[in-house]
Amino acid sequence: MKKHLDILIRLGFTLQVTKTALAAAVSWWVATLLSQNQYPYFAPLAAILTLQVTVADSLKKASYRITGIILGVVVTVLISHWHTFEISVSTIFMLVLIAMTIPTAMHLNPQIISQVGVSALLVFAFGQHQGYAAGRIIETIIGSGIAIIINAFLFPANTMPAAEQSILVLSQLSSSVLKSSVTLLKATTEKTHTERNNMRDLVKETERCIQTVQLTQQSLKYSPFLMKTRIRLTHITLGMNQLEDVTIQVRDVYRGLFDLRSAKEFQNEYAHIEGVELAIESTASCIAYFGKVIIESSKESLSTLMTNIEGARSIQSRCLSDIRNVESLSILRDLGGILTDLSRILRELEEAALALTKNNG
Repeated sequence: MKKHLDILIRLGFTLQVTKTALAAAVSWWVATLLSQNQYPYFAPLAAILTLQVTVADSLKKASYRITGIILGVVVTVLISHWHTFEISVSTIFMLVLIAMTIPTAMHLNPQIISQVGVSALLVFAFGQHQGYAAGRIIETIIGSGIAIIINAFLFPANTMPAAEQSILVLSQLSSSVLKSSVTLLKATTEKTHTERNNMRDLVKETERCIQTVQLTQQSLKYSPFLMKTRIRLTHITLGMNQLEDVTIQVRDVYRGLFDLRSAKEFQNEYAHIEGVELAIESTASCIAYFGKVIIESSKESLSTLMTNIEGARSIQSRCLSDIRNVESLSILRDLGGILTDLSRILRELEEAALALTKNNG
């Protein structure tokens, strides 16, 4: 069965396409029952244009379309009431100009503005037929409503698996970038360039993860069969927010290491500060495991993370003890900043993990 579905998808018969076709057909059928128009083609047209990937996007698209159509009809009816025009180049220009100027002056959404222009033109061209303007509004409402209903109840979009995978990828990348940043302490020009590229990749991945979680939030809105998934989304969102803060701390550690490596006294003091490498690596391991805690939110995963955090704190404490022999104030300042950032990462991971597990009940 799955093999056959994969073949259909490769041929273009995706779920979204199928739902759109179904919405168009049902809209035509319902419109013929509820309206006197024998050919209610605006109903399936509205369904096709309204049905988006998520229910929230479909509602937004429907509101834009219905608002634009109503405004377009009202503008055209008012203009026609004051003066009778013949269809010509100049009248079409003036009609569309006036129709689109009004919503533009009201600072409405661009999609509404274009819909006003389209509706005004169609009503002006065909409005002489009795009931055309009202029928256009009714058919559009029918088509939009059918599209929303089908989108909400028939296999609603659920991007939660993609969001969870994105969280795992970001936590692993954050850990990897932090761990590899210790090479700055023995940096050549080539290694420094590589670490800068790693930081850029981390920023891009963070933005990508945020967008994926936001898309998931949109996909779960107004979906009646995804209530439990929406509750699950609160954990993912909390974890994403914490990971975003962690990536900022990782970048701060990178800058601290770069400054530390650039200090004149670095080589002379290195024997007293080399313990920072192990402190960074142990903290990086905690970040990687935090991604698993976000997804699982179990007592077992929390216990493992807490053990790792305590181990990383012990290493940081030993590193702090070792730097008592450092004489350079600039080295002390930079190293102190790095250890502070590492400590903050552990504290934030701990607080977020406890919150996630508590919310999970």
